[in-house]
Amino acid sequence: MQFVNGRQRVGCDAGFREWAGTGSCVHTEKSQVRLKKTEKGLWVMKHIAIGILGAAALGLVASAASAATLDDVKAKGFIQCGVSTGLAGFSAPDDKGDWQGIDADFCRAVAAAVFGDGTRVKFTPLSAKERFTALQSGEVDILSRNTTWTINRDTALGLNFVGVTYYDGQGFMINAKKLPGVNSALQLSGAAVCVQSGTTTELNLADYFKSNKMEYNPVVFEKLEEVNAAYDAGRCDVYTTDQSGLYGIRLTLGSPADHVVLPEIISKEPLGPAVRQGDDQWYHIVKWTYFALLQAEELGITKANVEEMKTSDNPEIKRVLGQEADTKIGTDLGVSNDWVVNIVKAVGNYGEMFERNVGSGSPLKIARGINALWTKGGLQYAPPIR
Repeated sequence: MQFVNGRQRVGCDAGFREWAGTGSCVHTEKSQVRLKKTEKGLWVMKHIAIGILGAAALGLVASAASAATLDDVKAKGFIQCGVSTGLAGFSAPDDKGDWQGIDADFCRAVAAAVFGDGTRVKFTPLSAKERFTALQSGEVDILSRNTTWTINRDTALGLNFVGVTYYDGQGFMINAKKLPGVNSALQLSGAAVCVQSGTTTELNLADYFKSNKMEYNPVVFEKLEEVNAAYDAGRCDVYTTDQSGLYGIRLTLGSPADHVVLPEIISKEPLGPAVRQGDDQWYHIVKWTYFALLQAEELGITKANVEEMKTSDNPEIKRVLGQEADTKIGTDLGVSNDWVVNIVKAVGNYGEMFERNVGSGSPLKIARGINALWTKGGLQYAPPIR
């Protein structure tokens, strides 16, 4: 520390002199304190301003992101939907190449909500390994591909699941002629098990055999059709995947009657569509499409009677179908006020979609079970549309 004529001397560099507005480097101690306070105040004000500008910039980015997918979808005129490479009841092409199943129909429902036309959707078949990258990269707008909702996929993969379109659980299928007397998964120690890689199925399989102190030989393939072919050819003793999938796969095998789905359910597999994080408007449209399907079933609105229901005196039905005076429910969502009408016209309500694809009206003939509405003892429940 230096002193000039008994007074403290502070930094004498040109930068200080320019900041202080003086050509002299000689100041009293009081003067130095005042300068330090001024300097501190300017520093605080500068960083507050930076923070405000930064927050404003983030707000603009968030606002732009929130409308990005809807704008892109409208610009190209269709929704790109990621589906499986072929799983009966969920997403599989028919003899004419048209995609059928719950997952495919859900994307048609979203297209109907956005465009008023359920045909304005294109399908991209994806393997289990490809599906998340395709959604993250923007190759598809929705992933509707019998995908299990997990914490890792919500966080590490940056996805938003919109709901559970099918409550499922992992099971096992065997060729009863090859394994006579086996009627429980607990009898499978030492078996060769066909499983698809990159799935929760593969992880659950390892957990189940380890927890039950059993050995097994995993026979792993990336693509679903490869797993199917290997099992049908007898390369493994057991096939494991979601139980609903096993019923569908069994129908495609050479001798379906020879194969038995064992009773054990070893996991929770809540299957549902997902979208990318960071786009709230698109997330809301897709999520409320799912809820609209459930709400329509609960109110008895079907593909056959939706036009008639538009004249109902029931205030809830009028509100859901966009007939309430001065309603803004649809426009606040970013679609037209008759969006639910368009959804039901395209695919029916949730119950119709279920029965047609996997239930009593399908070859799979799976009972509603826990996929029934909450009013009938199931888990399917929608928040109010109001």
